[in-house]
Amino acid sequence: MILMSAPQFFPTCPVLTLAQLAEATGARLAEASQGSLEVRSIAPLEGAGIGDLTFLDNAAYAKFAGETGATACFIAPKFADRLSANCVALISNEPYRAFAKAALLLFPTSARPQSVFGATGISPGSYIHPEARLEAGVIVDPGAIIGKGAEIGRGTLIGAHAVIGPEVRIGRDCAIGAHATVVHALIGNRVIIHTGARIGQDGFGFAMGPMGHLKVPQIGRVILQDDVDVGANTTIDRGANRDTVIGEGTKIDNLVQIAHNVTIGRHCVIVAQVGISGSTVLEDYVVMAGQSGVAGHLRIGMAAQVGAQSGVMNDVPAGAKYLGSPAKPARQMFREVAAVSRLVQKGETDLKANPAPASKG
Repeated sequence: MILMSAPQFFPTCPVLTLAQLAEATGARLAEASQGSLEVRSIAPLEGAGIGDLTFLDNAAYAKFAGETGATACFIAPKFADRLSANCVALISNEPYRAFAKAALLLFPTSARPQSVFGATGISPGSYIHPEARLEAGVIVDPGAIIGKGAEIGRGTLIGAHAVIGPEVRIGRDCAIGAHATVVHALIGNRVIIHTGARIGQDGFGFAMGPMGHLKVPQIGRVILQDDVDVGANTTIDRGANRDTVIGEGTKIDNLVQIAHNVTIGRHCVIVAQVGISGSTVLEDYVVMAGQSGVAGHLRIGMAAQVGAQSGVMNDVPAGAKYLGSPAKPARQMFREVAAVSRLVQKGETDLKANPAPASKG
């Protein structure tokens, strides 16, 4: 049997004091005298120990507050008096957001793909066209291919076996994960594209007919604005005769399909297995929950929310919440479900009161 040492997948930075964390996150130390205490890791409320930092934001976990062994906890004011005596409260109106900021300070390499080769520059075994232009500080892992005329900004990582197509533009401080492909695309700054994602392949466009389906050339681009995050194995098709555009700050989960000519606004959230058909527009701050889908040429209004597994067949007004398939306003959906439930209950009651006569065989 081969003995293996415990791996350290995410090296931490130097330990942080509670005073440093309070200053970095805007939280308030319940006991200022405890500011010199240190934390070096994070853990869930119920499993934390000495040196761990945790948080409490959801009432469902408040039952663990009195027993946690954490050194400190980001916590909403309404729960602060429930913490165990050995845990210092870092009081915040947004405990989860404060915890996220602190976790990034403790584990700075966890937020984006890193070089699997431990590279700090251009690795042996990568293939970079002589007419590609890379600023200083670009990291390229083994097996990566960068095409003719591509331009990549400083601080960007191109992961192992990633493919960057000809003339692609990638901004600064981006991370392109292993085996991702980026073609026919303009990428902003601080964009993260996770492993296996496909950006810029041609859209699904055909002129249908009884003599066969004629492929329509797709000559648009994909534009990912600053701070977009694209999950693993997600696909974003390039436009047909205009661009597919993803607005700044939008976060896209794994296994999402975004078709040609789609426009997605700023700071949207697109959850796993969502499908968005061609030429649909999502305005700013839209949320699409898991496995929901949108038909083509529709508009989803600003800050609208589409529930899980919903099928959207019509435009959705700004700020609306839609559920079901076909999707409809959430209140209407709930009323219909309640009405069907009442009908079923009434039918069962009537059947008990007036049972069907036994058949005479």
